[in-house]
Parts: sequence; C-alpha cells; structure tokens
Amino acid sequence: MDAVSDNIANINTVSSTDGEAFKERMVVAQAVDYGSGEGGVRVARAEFGSGEGRLVHEPDHPLADSEGYVRYPDIDLGDQMTQLIMAQRGYQANLASLERATTAYQAALQLGKG
Repeated sequence: MDAVSDNIANINTVSSTDGEAFKERMVVAQAVDYGSGEGGVRVARAEFGSGEGRLVHEPDHPLADSEGYVRYPDIDLGDQMTQLIMAQRGYQANLASLERATTAYQAALQLGKG
C-alpha cells in the first residue's frame, strides 16, 4: 500500500524533458510455504517503472523545454486505485479469517473447561 500511495502522490510530479519522470513503484509478492501446510505471501522485491514518462505541452511551466514540453510520470490512476482496493480486500479477508479462528479457539477452550 505504501508503493501505491507513493505513486498516487507523485502522479502529477513534473520534471524537465532532459530528466527522468517519477518512476512508478511496484511490489512483487511471492508465495511462501512454511512446511506445515500453511502458507502466506512475502515481498520478493520492488521494481520500478520507466522513467520515460509522457510529454505534455505546457509552455508556461517553469520546467518547460524550448518547445514547451514537460515530463509527467506514466502512471494510471485507475490501475493504482485498483491495486489499493485489492490490498484492502486482502487485509479484510485476513482479518475475518483471524476473527473466525479466534472464535473457534475460544469455543474449544470453553468446551475443555466444562
């Protein structure tokens, strides 16, 4: 979620045409098997998008080149919002599973007491 938030925060970051645009951050996850039949996910690595960005004609911008162009990051806001929603749903599903497991463990403890 940090990478997506960073991407959204920098979606309108302007750079000159002789420099690179803000590079989109992407987190690559990898499945993990803990050997007990349980698994999970861990961050395998972080990757960065292209610094090429997209050229926009803004002749009045202070960073504009002689032809009036500046460079913006090539980041799709819709894609970033989708990534954010998917991460949120994953957290919600994990929390729901944890709550169900806690309830089941508490019920088992109550059976043992009675």
